[in-house]
Amino acid sequence: MTKVLGPFVGKRKTAVARLVVRPGTGRIFINNQPLEYFGNEIVRAKILTPLYFNEKFWKSHDFDVKVRGGGVVAIADAVSFAIARALASKSEAVKQRIKEYNRVLLAGDPRQAEPKKPNRYSARRFKQKSYR
Repeated sequence: MTKVLGPFVGKRKTAVARLVVRPGTGRIFINNQPLEYFGNEIVRAKILTPLYFNEKFWKSHDFDVKVRGGGVVAIADAVSFAIARALASKSEAVKQRIKEYNRVLLAGDPRQAEPKKPNRYSARRFKQKSYR
């Protein structure tokens, strides 16, 4: 029987990533697609950032991520948050190294879009008026 870790959750704006870790060869799947097919090079680098804190664990496990909502960068942030939480749950030393690098990877990013107000075009933009 294989030991499955998870689910670990990462959130950013409206993107929610649910991560399950299984023993494997270091593959990362996002919505059943390999990471190589997701986004561009910068987005993939953002997803891989927490994995460099524990490469031994990374090379011996597969990461299966299901993501809903958000745009490409918000999805990348949510996935990296979930991966960082998975790594931190395995080792206290790795958790400390992640915190020193970037605390947001474990704590999450609380910023959200401001809600739209009634009788306006967006959250703060008013309708234009002409008096003369």
